[in-house]
Formats: sequence, structure tokens, C-alpha cells
Amino acid sequence: MPELPEVETVRRTLNQLVAGKRIESVTVSLPRIIQRPAEPEAFAAALAGRTIETVERSGKFLRIVLDGLVLVSHLRMEGRYGVYAQDEPVEKHTHVIFHFDDGTELRYKDVRQFGTMHLFAPGEELKQPPLSRLGLEPLSDSFTPDALRKMLAHRPTKIKPLLLNQTYVAGLGNIYVDEALFQAGIHPERSADSLKAAEWRRLYESIRATLERAVEAGGSSIKSYVNGQGEMGMFQHQLLVYGRKGEPCSRCGGPITKTVVGGRGTHICLRCQPPRRKRRAATAGELSN
Repeated sequence: MPELPEVETVRRTLNQLVAGKRIESVTVSLPRIIQRPAEPEAFAAALAGRTIETVERSGKFLRIVLDGLVLVSHLRMEGRYGVYAQDEPVEKHTHVIFHFDDGTELRYKDVRQFGTMHLFAPGEELKQPPLSRLGLEPLSDSFTPDALRKMLAHRPTKIKPLLLNQTYVAGLGNIYVDEALFQAGIHPERSADSLKAAEWRRLYESIRATLERAVEAGGSSIKSYVNGQGEMGMFQHQLLVYGRKGEPCSRCGGPITKTVVGGRGTHICLRCQPPRRKRRAATAGELSN
């Protein structure tokens, strides 16, 4: 699934490709992708004649801002956008086509068919699901060490599942949580309420740094991800633990191991990310002293 860096890269390329274009008509061939309004015909009619002003992002969601409407789009597992000439053959699994009046088209392709699209009046998209459920935006000014700590520090839950929960921190997925926890030296099974202040700061810094480097590299093309111009991301060549099971750790030389945390495959270095030791129970002799 595309995570924040991949969606941000798609946002930037789409903004270059479609901002200022006027939609002449919309073709929907897979109605269930359209979540709001309920009828795909109403979706198409609402967009006809609208001009795309800009493309923005909230967590893993794209926000295509038009004159008078906002289209909220989630790519899910395999969704991708591309801009084509109208006379180019339409590829299989293309489910929504935005026909522009300049002879080009924005096409949405989704092999797994899990993507979603919602239409809202401007400003309403932030007050209603799905965007109203999102937590801290990790590349925004509101994402600070204190904000992260206040959100999660009191929870007796493993830190990795908490970071994957979009209602707490928006945009993080399996790849970048593994990378950030490694950079911070925190075992993914540590409970959030066991982390010290210095560890929260390291975690904050590693999340920001990992995401910023990934965005700069155009995201990670682990499976099928490409940006709006059909280009692969390059950050997979910089990954330190994710996908490197059995390889030596770049820091200590120990082996990268893979386990399961919260139902997700998880890559760690046990030397650099030691699990927190449990307190040893006092013996009868120690209690009597």
C-alpha cells in the first residue's frame, strides 16, 4: 500500500500534470470506487465543467481541489493515476477516467479495486469521514515531540501497532514504521507507556527524517508503486531494515531478523533495538534485608 512518501510524490507529480485543467466529462466503469455521492452518475455530473485548482494530501489520502468541490481519493493497495492522450489505448483495470477539454485524460487504474473516491464541498472534507478520523500529520508543524508523546505515551500498547493506527499518526505504514523504530533504537514490541522522554524525541526525529528522505527519493517501489508520471521511487535502495531479513545490520553487523508484531511482518536488529528487560522479582532474602 502506498504510504505517505509515495502519496506525497503522486501529489506533487499530479499537481504538475493536471492543475489548471478543466474536466469535460467523467467515465466510471467500477461504481463501488465512488463512495460519495452514492450514484456514480451524480459523481460524474458534479465534476463536469469543473477545473482542478491544486492537488493536496492528508495522510495517505489525495485531495484534488476543484472550483467548488474537493475530491478525496485513497489509492489503497494498488491504485494509481496517470495522464494520457485521449487516443491512447485504455489499459485493463482502468476504472475512472476524467476527460479534460484539452484532449488529455486523467485515468485511475486499480488492479485490486480497493480504492475509494469521495466528493465534498470545500472544507467539509476535513469534518467528515474519512479525513475526520485522521490523527497527527507527521510532516506538519503540529507534529512535535510533545504532541506525539501526549497522543501515545499513556497507552500500554505495543508501539508499532500504535504508529500504524491512522487515527493517531496519519500516513505511516509498515515500511516507514520499521525504518523509524530502527533509527530510534526502539523495539517494536515496547509498550508506549514504557518509553522515556529521550526515546520519544528520538522517535519523533526518526519519523520526520525517514519520511523526508523518502519523499526526496520519490518513495519506495517495493511492489507496483509508480508516481503520476509512471516513474518508480528510489528509497527502497536506502532502506536499513525493511526487506533485509538475514542481511547484516548497517550499524552493528548483526543479522536483521523478521518477526510478526500486531499481525504485520516486522524487520528489526535485536542488537540495536533490544527489547526492554522485565524487572526481576525480588527474592525472599532481598525482601528481608
